[in-house]
Amino acid sequence: QVQLVESGGGLVQPGGSLRLSCVASGMLFNFATMGWDRQAPGKERELVAQIGRSGTTNYVDFVKDRFTISRDNAKKTVYLQMNSLKAEDTAVYCCYAIPFVPGSKYWGQGTQVTVSS
Repeated sequence: QVQLVESGGGLVQPGGSLRLSCVASGMLFNFATMGWDRQAPGKERELVAQIGRSGTTNYVDFVKDRFTISRDNAKKTVYLQMNSLKAEDTAVYCCYAIPFVPGSKYWGQGTQVTVSS
């Protein structure tokens, strides 16, 4: 019932930018905490950024000041603006949703981001 569809991934050169989008359905979007995580080759899945239903944001240290998470409740969409991309940002990026239901968390299918010259 809950569906998250990401888009915007691709190949970009170091120092470049991408904006990822995630459209949610099957949930009360405005009451959900939304976020992005990623998994790079040979590494564990890690949190990238999160935005609460009130707009509060959190970032991991390695992306702070480079990435910006935002949301548009009217479009039921969460965004991740990624600037000054580095090779180590290469990963599959997934958006997630935590609806206003205890113990629930959902992920999208993911979108590949590759940073390479």
